[in-house]
Amino acid sequence: MTFLRLGLTSFGGPVAHIGYFRQEFVEKRRWISSNAYADLVALCQFLPGPSSSQVGMAIGLMRAGIKGSVAAWLGFTLPSAIALILFGLGISQLDLQSYSGVIHGLKLVATAVIAQAIWGMSKSHCADLKSALLGVLATAIILLVPSSLNQVGVIVASAILGILFLTPKTSTFETHLPVGVNKKTGLALLLLFGSLLIVLPIVAQEVRSYPIKLFSSFFQTGSLVFGGGHIVLPLLQSQVVPTHWVNNDSFLLGYGLTQAAPGPLFTFAAYLGAASSQSPNGWIGGAIALVAIFLPSFLMVIGIMPFWDELRKNITLQKSMIGVNAAVVGLLLAAFYNPVWINTVFNGQDLVLVIIFFSMLQHWKLAPWMVVVIGAISGYLF
Repeated sequence: MTFLRLGLTSFGGPVAHIGYFRQEFVEKRRWISSNAYADLVALCQFLPGPSSSQVGMAIGLMRAGIKGSVAAWLGFTLPSAIALILFGLGISQLDLQSYSGVIHGLKLVATAVIAQAIWGMSKSHCADLKSALLGVLATAIILLVPSSLNQVGVIVASAILGILFLTPKTSTFETHLPVGVNKKTGLALLLLFGSLLIVLPIVAQEVRSYPIKLFSSFFQTGSLVFGGGHIVLPLLQSQVVPTHWVNNDSFLLGYGLTQAAPGPLFTFAAYLGAASSQSPNGWIGGAIALVAIFLPSFLMVIGIMPFWDELRKNITLQKSMIGVNAAVVGLLLAAFYNPVWINTVFNGQDLVLVIIFFSMLQHWKLAPWMVVVIGAISGYLF
């Protein structure tokens, strides 16, 4: 019930969610110490996926094992997921042409949001010449040879290059994290994650089953997004718009609604699955997309927890993750150019509005949902 209440009331994105969790589980309930909570947040920042949801999964795991982790995820995720599926079911009833100005305003806001996410990640993960070059190389490869398998290959190659050429930052961890599973179970889950990440894109290319393609696309997206939140936007757009599962106008309308919903932004996947032009869509499509995008986090968080005390001190692993993070920035930059930029910014007025929205987010520190509202009004007026 605690996570359900948080799922109904936690607005503001992943940073705010982590603050809510700290207030609830560290200060109020004292389920976990402040130092252990800081280590837990560090673990979830280390992994791809929605960091706030992963913190919730890990707290549930520490309290009540795997069942507790599932319960924590359901409570925090279902309220916004149900609301977004309902909206996805109703999107076909809207005359999107009547909202063309509003939709274009939302597109420009989304462009600014993605630019801010890439800017922030580049400062963290491409801060030196070697990692920056790795990010640029990843961008070039994806733009020149775009494919799902190629993305996985770029990630793997970047991990190897990171081990060979990059230097890890020094960090300290103060506490031992209690774990609700043993190492054997953890290893099995990590192997399952790795197998799915490799096999699903191959199967999806070989078969004509839409549910498998849908599951594969969203599983891969959930496996490659470091930082969560708005950073998932360009990867989702590159998965569902070029394939014509969801048109760009419906995509942006759903994004605008997601900004107004509590809980994790990754529940946007539920809307996309429900609003898809392919079958199954609706409740089934929404459920497939929702489970697929969160499953990598579930497998990785529970799988790595038993090994975290040792892994976080491993220099080789730290170097590989620096390479992976730099490559992910490159993947996001490629997705930012195509399909986001080339389908959104058409003239000088669009460029000016994107710069204004970016400044609102980056410099004036306005909440994203406020900028969404301003963008919708600007699109209607201009």
